[in-house]
Amino acid sequence: MTVETLARIQFAFTVAFHYIYPPLSIGLGILLVMMEGAWLRTGNPLFHNMARFWTRIFALTFAIGVATGIVMEFEFGTNWATYSRFVGDIFGSALAAEGIFAFFLESGFLALLLFGWNKVGPRMHFFATCMVAFGAHFSAVWIVVANSWMQTPAGYHLESTVNGQTVILPPGHVVTPADLTSVRAVVDDFWAMVFNPSTIDRLTHVVLGAWLAGAFLVVSISAYYLLRSRHLEFSRASLKIGLGFATVACVLQMISADFTAKGVVRNQPVKLAAMEGVYETAPATPMTLFGHVDAGEEKVGGPKVPGLLSFLAWGSFTKPVVGLRDLPSDEFLKSRHPQATAGELPVIRKQYWPNVAVVFQFYHIMIIVGVALFVLSLIACFFWWRGWLFDLSRPLTRWLLVALVFSVLGPQIANQAGWFTAEMGRQPWIVYEMLRTSESLSRVVTANQIVASLILFGLVYALLFVMFVFLLTRKIQHGPDSEEESEEMPESWKALVRTVPRA
Repeated sequence: MTVETLARIQFAFTVAFHYIYPPLSIGLGILLVMMEGAWLRTGNPLFHNMARFWTRIFALTFAIGVATGIVMEFEFGTNWATYSRFVGDIFGSALAAEGIFAFFLESGFLALLLFGWNKVGPRMHFFATCMVAFGAHFSAVWIVVANSWMQTPAGYHLESTVNGQTVILPPGHVVTPADLTSVRAVVDDFWAMVFNPSTIDRLTHVVLGAWLAGAFLVVSISAYYLLRSRHLEFSRASLKIGLGFATVACVLQMISADFTAKGVVRNQPVKLAAMEGVYETAPATPMTLFGHVDAGEEKVGGPKVPGLLSFLAWGSFTKPVVGLRDLPSDEFLKSRHPQATAGELPVIRKQYWPNVAVVFQFYHIMIIVGVALFVLSLIACFFWWRGWLFDLSRPLTRWLLVALVFSVLGPQIANQAGWFTAEMGRQPWIVYEMLRTSESLSRVVTANQIVASLILFGLVYALLFVMFVFLLTRKIQHGPDSEEESEEMPESWKALVRTVPRA
């Protein structure tokens, strides 16, 4: 394999493994705020017990997330040094903001969240919980800002430094390999960089996916307890909170998905065509529900709904969605290949396509799993409304609870598939229509070095994953504290919490 392929595999592996944990932390963080807030409002010790149990789960996901996240920042310097030099002024500012304003906020209050029970007042502890949850979300903001700028660059200019002289290059300058030693991107409008054309849509989509990851983790463990007839009062209350939150997040995610897809239509038409497997520009563009891409024949097989993609993209059943055979445009290609003839352009054009078959499948996996979670949450809410959700004498209820136990995998699959769609759909660019991935590699790293480090990462991450599963299983088997233990609190806390008579 080439150095580029190996470097991409290594980064994809480390990112994919890391991305298991931050969504869980973000989703659990907002649920902890809800649970502890409910305890302060009602004084019901059940919510206090609930908050303490899920805080332990949160601590585990946070710890593994931090350990696996640090590796990626080093990879920018080891494998992608050319990229880091080219966009360091922009990408570095977003990562620095994430470290200063988000990570330190989150970790600074984490000690109070984990160890402050019975040591600080309930309101101070609740404030710490809110700050940890806010810090987790704020961390996602800056990471998504940095990644969104790579998708839709804005608020910058290119400048070249030669013999100590700095020259600002004109807009539209085509970066060539010869430029990479002297040209770099520089921020000229920080807020335009932050609020680039895709930031808000992508941030909303990512945060909602994280909420789903946390919510369905709560749903899964609660359903497991119900099936095992353990901690019944705790699991019923916890399932209600998790399911209600998951259903709301599913509805919002469906709306967010529409806005995000429309943003891709406007800003990255090549990615959209690859996601939907559209090769030919034609009126009433159909949407393929699922299928197989034949890249050689440039065809997609599978059930299609005529005109649906046109309607979702443009609000019209007849307006065509531009296909890959017309993307990128001739003007774009001629600006980068001025010597190319008209007959050579169709061949050159394919060099600017991502791997259509892979992008198509990842995108459809994300959609199918997302719809399945939405349907499952609605069915569970229907059972809840009918009073069947906790009636284990009903076979359908037991089957539903089994499905809810395994539902924890759904958001993880959808989140991973979504990120692979976004990143692979951007190829061959690491910065969209500016800097190629192949041009961004470190000049001194060899294929053997990447293979060796990839093997070591694989071993370490396998150990981390085994440890995570072991500790998570142990905490689940232990379960929440007994109600008597949850009621043990200092007298100073009792004066601040309104007690509610227990049935």
